[in-house]
Amino acid sequence: MNTIFDTRQVRRSFSRSAAGYDAAARLQREVRGWMLETLAFYDDPVQGRPPPTRVLDLGSGPAHAALAIAERWPKAQVLALDLALPMLQQARIPRRGLLRRGPDIHRLCADARALPLAAGSLDIVFSNLCLQWVDDLPATLAGLRRVLRPGGLLLFSTFGPDTLVELRDAFAAADQAPHVSPFAAIAQVGDALVHAGFRDPVVERDVLTTTYPDLPALMRELRALGATNALQGRRQSLTGKARFAAAARAYEQWRRADGRLPARWEVITAMAWAPQAGQPIRQGGVDVASIPVDSIPIRRR
Repeated sequence: MNTIFDTRQVRRSFSRSAAGYDAAARLQREVRGWMLETLAFYDDPVQGRPPPTRVLDLGSGPAHAALAIAERWPKAQVLALDLALPMLQQARIPRRGLLRRGPDIHRLCADARALPLAAGSLDIVFSNLCLQWVDDLPATLAGLRRVLRPGGLLLFSTFGPDTLVELRDAFAAADQAPHVSPFAAIAQVGDALVHAGFRDPVVERDVLTTTYPDLPALMRELRALGATNALQGRRQSLTGKARFAAAARAYEQWRRADGRLPARWEVITAMAWAPQAGQPIRQGGVDVASIPVDSIPIRRR
């Protein structure tokens, strides 16, 4: 399979940005707030679900969502997983002691594409603006279904193709090298959930806009977020002054009446449920079903 992203570059970018990430993560905070409110669906009294015992915050960054989840369900074990170790080191997680019981949060540095977790070990997977960095969304969702218990909840957000469309077009006027990642459309996200075997998917789309005085200010914020160009086909040399100036001139067509330059963010949020045991999952082009041994009837002679 052709890879879109240079995973080592993704890790390096987020590692470098870890110390200043929180100051720049205004959009991430807003979307995280929406998603934390959506977790109320898990507590629906009509469904009568018990509180979760194990929750994964995938692409946790400094683990703000993990802390909020632990506050919501104090008895749950929460795993804060991120590709970049420095991001996890920024997490301000209270220590657990003999006399003082803090939240049961564990840091885990790992890749979303190959989760080091047992099958059926999680009640909830929560992921805020992380999955846009994976090459194969259907395969990654299949991996998330694997680690969820039957009836477990998957809740994630990602970026859609209208994200940073102004920046993409501005740099296209300057050179032919890719500068903005390709993002899955809302229909592709829905199809990937169905392909991975999730049930009752709900996928929504919102468009948010942030503004900047000029193109350098936008680029500084993207660097602070770790959202730099990590495409395999990116230009390996620095963007020259002439190319950057050409992109800046092209961006001017979007300058607003208030004098600010807009940056559009298409945010896709998705919620779905893991099916009951025995439902097939697509792996390597074939359907594989996993059935608990204790559910297989034994015929005795």
